[in-house]
Amino acid sequence: MARNIVRISFVTVFIAMLHMSLVPAVWGQDQEDSSCSTAKAAGQWGYVYTGTLLLATGPAPVAAVGRYTLDKQGNISGTQTRTIAPGESSHEIIKGTGSVNSDCTGTATISVYDQSGTLLRTAVLATVYVNSQREVRYLFESLVLPNGTSIRVVITADAKRLFTND
Repeated sequence: MARNIVRISFVTVFIAMLHMSLVPAVWGQDQEDSSCSTAKAAGQWGYVYTGTLLLATGPAPVAAVGRYTLDKQGNISGTQTRTIAPGESSHEIIKGTGSVNSDCTGTATISVYDQSGTLLRTAVLATVYVNSQREVRYLFESLVLPNGTSIRVVITADAKRLFTND
């Protein structure tokens, strides 16, 4: 009986020590670097945006779906398909810059061009990266036409990484 107690005690202590030695390693894997940066956000992204243009003629719903690449220096390039009421759709090219702060907020300035390269508009967006920089939320802060006319908007966007290894 005493021999069984010693065996059980030995096995229990061994398991407890093994468990204690693994805990820091497991915790370390779960604890990611909680700071964000433009370099960490670099990669390929897919997005959708929806909202309303507040025009002099009245509100006009707008939506787009697209993809873009953000490089480590903050350069953005991509394409989108945009539609605006009453259902006009167009394929567009986007180019711009973005930056990400250590608190996971940031800004992006995006210029939108038609297929022939003519500038259509430029937008400034506020950003916040979430889910360990696997997703980003956008809020359009301004939208300006090439002639300098500002268009009031209420537009939000959501983007996700296209590939987890980016």
